[in-house]
Parts: sequence; structure tokens; C-alpha cells
Amino acid sequence: MKIVLTDAQTVVDDLVTADCLNEFGEVVSYGLLAYEEIAQAIADADMVVVNKTLLNSHTLRLAKKLQYIGLFATGYNNIDVDYCREHGITVCNAGSYSTNAVAQQTFALILEHYNKVAAYHRYVQDGCWKRSPTFSPFVYPLNELCGKTLGIVGLGAIGQEVAAIANAFHMRVIAYNRSKRDVPGVEQVSFEKLLSESDIVSVHCPLNADSENMFNKETFAKMKTGALFVNTARGGVLAEQDLYDALQSGHLGGACIDVLRVEPMEEDCILMGAKNCIITPHVAWAPLETRLRLMGIVADNIRGFLNGTPKNVVS
Repeated sequence: MKIVLTDAQTVVDDLVTADCLNEFGEVVSYGLLAYEEIAQAIADADMVVVNKTLLNSHTLRLAKKLQYIGLFATGYNNIDVDYCREHGITVCNAGSYSTNAVAQQTFALILEHYNKVAAYHRYVQDGCWKRSPTFSPFVYPLNELCGKTLGIVGLGAIGQEVAAIANAFHMRVIAYNRSKRDVPGVEQVSFEKLLSESDIVSVHCPLNADSENMFNKETFAKMKTGALFVNTARGGVLAEQDLYDALQSGHLGGACIDVLRVEPMEEDCILMGAKNCIITPHVAWAPLETRLRLMGIVADNIRGFLNGTPKNVVS
């Protein structure tokens, strides 16, 4: 088997390698292929393993031997699953590998917004505490999470883990999900009710036709004045200009973003420098333990496919 990795540098480094895939055949690893290089690079591949590489009818057109596409990811919106289905190509994702990591990052962002840890650290490092007349300078306002309402959009594995953490903080947790799910400590409500009652709205749904631009001018207007918007899902679920406007106007109290519509961030990204907006560079999924777990799942998916018992099949 010839296995081609098209964007290996988005997953592997000195601490996490793809050596576990060598047991399945010849592994050809590319750091990060440009779009116009993909088709030729995978032309004679039996398997392709990708993270965010776009595999569509154009980039797949020469891959006549291709049997299998594995994902270093849970989301698979970069794969043309209809094309794969038509051409007998099995597609498997890495489901639930990052549940704990993304939930952890979600609360790291929320806590940073409410506790101002970085701002207070800068205050101390700049020597301001040394010059303070009091032992507790009230420079930046702080708020408790206890008693606040967290609205979760998307009650899958990550959404449920976020809910469990919120319950530990004694928060009220409400959620909107397309299907009914019985989750302890969570009240499932309509999308409209979630928007109007949440102090924090946290997005954990996949990007698809229903969720694209789900958060826009009209959506933000329905949120409580001063509310916090958190997105660790996909950048495409929100209209970035509309979020910027809601922040600049003061209607929203803040935003915490780990994902953007275009990544890496574009030079002219509207959210760069937006008021009360914390942005991290799509690293919620990237702790060392998480990436090691991911590599194990990817290898196990290939093993299952070769044994005739494929796992985590999306197409």
C-alpha cells in the first residue's frame, strides 16, 4: 500500500510522529501541499491521510487506485463525500479524539474573559503592582461564573463535556440541538430562547449548510447585552463582519475565537484588534496528549479498513 500524507506538518512534529503508519506500507509524507500540487502527489496512492487538505473532484481526479481517505480530524467538510461515494472511496474521520482538549480550551477562553489573567499578569510585569497604593488593585473588572447561564449550541461529545465543566462551576446550562438529547444538568431549549437567556453562548456544532453563517447580525442582536460569544467549532458558523460590529457597538461584551473562516488568519481579517476579542490560532485540539491519541485513532482506522471492519466511516 502507498499511503500519502498531504499536510503532515499540521499534525506531526518532534514529539508526535506518523511512524505508526509504516506498518501498513510505504508512507510518503508531504509537509503542506499547495492546492495545485495535490492531484499529482496522490495520483498513485492507495490511501491518503489528510487534515485540512481539500479533496474534491479536481484534486482526486488522477487518483484511480485510491481506496481510502483517512482524516486527522473529526470534521470532514474538506472532503467531497459524494465524489468518494460514487468512486468507492471509503472516508473515515477521527471521531471524539479532541473532546476533552476542546472543552478545556473553551473554558480557558471563558475564564480568561472573566478573570483577566493575562491583563493582570502584564500589569504586574510592567511594575504597576509595585506602585499600587493597595494590595489588591481593582484595575480590570472580574466576574464569577457561578449562577451565569451558559448556552451550548451543539450537544455532541464536546458540547456535553463543556456542559459537565459548567455544572462544576454551578452555572445554569441550556442547550440547542437539532435532536433531543437527555444530558444531566442541561435544559434543552429553542435557539431563540438560548440566545435571549444566555450570558455566554458557546458553539460546538459541525459546519454544514444549516450552520454556515448561523451567527450573524440578526443572531447577535438577539443575544443579551454584554453577553460573551465563544467559538471553538468552525469559523464558517459566523459572519465575521457582523461579530466585529456587535463587539464594536458594545452590544456584545466580548468574543473568544479559536477558529476563523480563512486560516491562517488573513492580513486584513476584520477581527484583528476587535474590541474585547480574544483569538487563539486554532489550537484547541492540539495538546500533546490529544495529538498522540489522534495518531492512534488514525492508525486504528486504517487497520480496521484493511481487516474489512472499517471504523468511523463518514462515506
